[in-house]
Amino acid sequence: MNFSSLLSSQYFAPLFWTQFLGAFNDNVYKNALIILVTINAASYTSISVELLIPLSGGIFILPFFLFSALAGQLADKYEKSKLIRIVKIGEINIMLMAGLGFYFENIWFLLAVLFFMGCQSSLFGPVKYSILPQHLSEEGLLKGNAIIEMGTFLAILLGTLIGGVLIMDADYGRVYISSLVISVAILGWLSSRKIPLAKSANEQLSINWNLFSETWNIISAAIKSRLIFGTIIAISWFWFIGATMLSILPLPEFTQSILHAHEQVITLLLALFSIGIGIGSIIAGRSVTLTKSIKWIVIGTIGISLSSLDLYWVCNQLLLLNSNSSGEELASWLMMFQQPLTAHILVDVLLLGAFGGLYIVPLYVILQEHSAIETRSRTIAANNITNAFFMVSSAIATMLLLDGGISLHTLFVLIGLCNIVIFSFLYWRFSPAVRKILN
Repeated sequence: MNFSSLLSSQYFAPLFWTQFLGAFNDNVYKNALIILVTINAASYTSISVELLIPLSGGIFILPFFLFSALAGQLADKYEKSKLIRIVKIGEINIMLMAGLGFYFENIWFLLAVLFFMGCQSSLFGPVKYSILPQHLSEEGLLKGNAIIEMGTFLAILLGTLIGGVLIMDADYGRVYISSLVISVAILGWLSSRKIPLAKSANEQLSINWNLFSETWNIISAAIKSRLIFGTIIAISWFWFIGATMLSILPLPEFTQSILHAHEQVITLLLALFSIGIGIGSIIAGRSVTLTKSIKWIVIGTIGISLSSLDLYWVCNQLLLLNSNSSGEELASWLMMFQQPLTAHILVDVLLLGAFGGLYIVPLYVILQEHSAIETRSRTIAANNITNAFFMVSSAIATMLLLDGGISLHTLFVLIGLCNIVIFSFLYWRFSPAVRKILN
């Protein structure tokens, strides 16, 4: 099975487009809201922009802590394609609420909509990954996860860019955004109607509606399996690095002080990082079996560290060069390719994404194939909770380190070194479980 046949298959294509459109919509709305808040915060509320923007991120990610355990139970108990359609109908209603929020320009209502979007995404996560093993072979599962990861990051990129461009229209920006997110939500629901049936994994499951105790239960269950717990930590570490990079690249200290470039270069950096993840994901997905794909985890880990350390070195060289030059700003992102050091940084960002793609795809397949069928969705829910925790930790760690006087480019060194330490620990602690896969 090749990638093109998988993308046109009735078992995978509807799910891919459903998740792609959902991720795209999330990021159109989130970025439009952030820009709207940044521009008009003073007229909307007395709270500062510096507080509102991280508050927005926290509001979106909070539901992953609250509702992932419930989502995992529902996905294990009920037929999955129907569950996805219900979630997508919920998205349509949420986007209709978003349209009202933009019309009345009520920031608190828009933030409430952002919370509901997080709820919808948290409910979709476990069923999205747990349905794949029911429809795909091992080879198809590798390719399917590769396409899902590639599509997710491209959707994030496109949604962020388009949301930012449309909302900047002072006269009709809110109308454009409202129309787009409602239309995309409807397209996502139409796509979900084509997803084939995926029978219940555990019809007898009794739903625990206590969100906190069930969250503890699924995390505890995941910890009991050395392989599953190690895989979850390894996946969450990827999201820690990804969240850190996506927070560093757009900062003025990086684009202006280090690259000495115009703000438009942010788009180029994010695009290269996303494209890199897509390239790495596709390469990893070309493996025929999971056993053969394990090597990509090691190669990806080494590559992430080398790319991060090299980024630090190049940034140092650029800072030295800028301190001894006239300090003229690069006129366009095209000039980034013409200067050796800035072109070097572009290559590093691309490679960092590519090695990340190599690293993450086999890990998701391990999680899917080696979790018990009757608890697979709850295992993936445990992974989503841990991912959210690591992403929040990334934001807090980045903020504290920068506030503590650590230079921005020093974060690249910390990423590279911590990546080696984390992987070494995971290899020492969990390699016996991985060897069982290889044998």
